[in-house]
Amino acid sequence: MIDAAQYFSAMQALMLNARFRIFLIGWDFDTRIHLAEGRHWWQRGWKDKYPARLGGFIAWLVRHRPTLEVRILKWSFGVFKFTFRGSMWLDLARWFRHRRIDFKFDSAHPVGCSHHQKLAVIDSSLAVCGCIDMTGKRWDTRDHEEVQPLRRTPNGRRYDPWHDASMIMEGEVAEALSDLGRDRWIRAGGKPLLPIKRPEKSLWPDDLDVTFENVEVGIARTRAAHRDWGKVNEIEQLFVSQIKRAKRFIYAESQYFASRAIAEAILERVREDDPPEIVIVHPANADGWLERQAMDHARAELVRTIDKADDKDRFSIWTPYSGTTPIYVHAKIMIVDDEIFRIGSANMNNRSMGLDSECDVFVDATRSGNEHARPAITALRHSLLAEHCGLDEADMPELLERHGSMIALIDHSITPEGGRNLVRYHPPELTGVEESLATSELLDPEGPEHMFEPFAKGGLFRKGSRLQRYRDRFRRIRGK
Repeated sequence: MIDAAQYFSAMQALMLNARFRIFLIGWDFDTRIHLAEGRHWWQRGWKDKYPARLGGFIAWLVRHRPTLEVRILKWSFGVFKFTFRGSMWLDLARWFRHRRIDFKFDSAHPVGCSHHQKLAVIDSSLAVCGCIDMTGKRWDTRDHEEVQPLRRTPNGRRYDPWHDASMIMEGEVAEALSDLGRDRWIRAGGKPLLPIKRPEKSLWPDDLDVTFENVEVGIARTRAAHRDWGKVNEIEQLFVSQIKRAKRFIYAESQYFASRAIAEAILERVREDDPPEIVIVHPANADGWLERQAMDHARAELVRTIDKADDKDRFSIWTPYSGTTPIYVHAKIMIVDDEIFRIGSANMNNRSMGLDSECDVFVDATRSGNEHARPAITALRHSLLAEHCGLDEADMPELLERHGSMIALIDHSITPEGGRNLVRYHPPELTGVEESLATSELLDPEGPEHMFEPFAKGGLFRKGSRLQRYRDRFRRIRGK
């Protein structure tokens, strides 16, 4: 599901099919959002049988489904946002009266960590994993119009185009994600939830197209060590191994590019005689002042170092634009050689590798029994490139063959008159303070043990690392 207009509509259809349990886990929830085409309360038609507003919709479901329970788990720090969401307090008060609705804040992590997973499980039969939070400032269509009247926060403020994605799955993977969610619920202080037997009848919405069928789905997690729970860094291991195995290309979308481990893996690849092409779609700037200090400065230093080693011009980062307005990229997607498709909550930053709780899922077409997934992965890459470049999806195979690479295609598709474009990122020069902040990892640590020790292990460019050697080599050359 690409972009939240489709996602919110699909989530409403999924929850309408639920009979026993709706389990929602997220970084943020805002009960004031509307699930139906971004409509506001005054646009609800008399024929609508149920509320479009999330808070009212959940209450309506429980009233009309006597066997249904709803469990919602949200990162604890977000409680401070509620101060500015007055009507959300009313929703929570209404929910409190329903013993089959339970809303909890998750604080089961070290100080400074966040609970960042975005999961939904319906009757242990359907599961959603991806990048989209059920909150404000997310709704948009794939058109990403520069001016869109429906693109407003619950407070009525307009926001710029927003690109996002998520994946819905049915079958055994839903049971596995349900187990993961129930474990997280207990760690956050919730009462144990009994397993639910999957219904025999499919709950898949009739109007939702299927991308993959009969495939094995992998799950990868990040979790910081806390109390008696061990550290889990499956996501970092998966990123590094998938970057290493790429033969032809990597297409990725990420909110941040600040991970030392990912940057070192890419640096190693671009130095090869025949490196894969690596294209990353990325926002122009991080969302928020503090995030910019942490992520934008680190991105500049990492990209500058990789660029100096990339003498074959195989690595590039691009920002999508709608006219003159940058589209904010919140999606976390990676496609490798049209053989691997992965999506989830993890960004390409240090926090997602070892600090915050994350969950990604992936389909690997090189696995026995998954070979038939290749055409669907190719179609997804073509669809995303077409969306960002303002091209016809049907033309993508011929255009890519004609230009020979994604980078060449993007360069040739740029239109000076505006419209939809990808604009290449070039790292700016940083001040001494900005450079020190970027390299220290102070605001983007690799683990809780580094949270209050900025240079605990040398930061991004630690002594003896590939990044440090290439950075110092470039500086010596520039000094001459």
